[in-house]
Amino acid sequence: MTIQQPFTNCLWFDDQAEEAARFYTSVFPDSSIDYTTRYGAAGYEIHQRPEGSVMTVEFRLSGVKFMGLNGGPYFKINPSISFFVVCETAAETDALWGKLSEGGMVMMALDKYDWSEKYGFVQDRFGVSWQISQGNIKDTNGQRITPSLMYVKEQAGRAEEAVRFYTSVFEGSAIQGILKNGPGENEPEGMVKHAQFNLAGQEFMAMDSTMDHSFSFNDGVSFVVPCKTQSEIDYYWNKLTEDGGQGGPCGWLKDKFGVSWQVEPIQLAQMLKSPDKEKTARVTNAFLKMKKFDLQKLEDAFAGK
Repeated sequence: MTIQQPFTNCLWFDDQAEEAARFYTSVFPDSSIDYTTRYGAAGYEIHQRPEGSVMTVEFRLSGVKFMGLNGGPYFKINPSISFFVVCETAAETDALWGKLSEGGMVMMALDKYDWSEKYGFVQDRFGVSWQISQGNIKDTNGQRITPSLMYVKEQAGRAEEAVRFYTSVFEGSAIQGILKNGPGENEPEGMVKHAQFNLAGQEFMAMDSTMDHSFSFNDGVSFVVPCKTQSEIDYYWNKLTEDGGQGGPCGWLKDKFGVSWQVEPIQLAQMLKSPDKEKTARVTNAFLKMKKFDLQKLEDAFAGK
């Protein structure tokens, strides 16, 4: 089954989504803020956000879709999912590193490594992690920013399994390559050092790490799966929750590896952007009560049926 449009990388903030979006779109070329939604009075008993405050900010960074969500202090973004950025010149690498590292925390210094003339790993001031690498954008099929999943703790050693699972779920997917650790390396032999794969036209990366990390997958970074029909919603919800995955509220779920996804009808975003506050209130009250989305019930609520 083919998704209708690209995935969206969703970043969970307490209340900094608008500030973060403005910062990132000032840092990356070919970027824009596309749309901002705000909380209404509907559903306050659940979301506890002031009416009129920013709910989501949709933005693009070098053509890659992101969304900032102001969801409160419940989840913190961490380095288990980072974003690998390809820069094609040393000057570009230095400039981007300087902006993203200001006020942030360096995890690997910008330096020459076996895999790159210049590479660094940094967590910026909003908590989002970036791998900045000088290289050739053709190596990532022209995609400048690529989400990278790090399988740690009890998930360490499952990166290859995850890559094969995801590429089986999304039609039009392919594994570009899996590089494993050899004997005598820092990580156990056979674990994934680096994997690159394509899901329905978008590049992703993955790796294993047995280091003593203080983080693991959570809702701080999730991936929105856009669906056009109820059958698509059912398919992705069922596939991504199988073998130990778990469904959550409002279309959110965790797969068997702990990675968070949002299986969402594209019609919902369109409804929430309606200027008719009564319609948006009705559909908000409807979706806040759902786990897996029921498209017909959402459309009925929006129409006042």
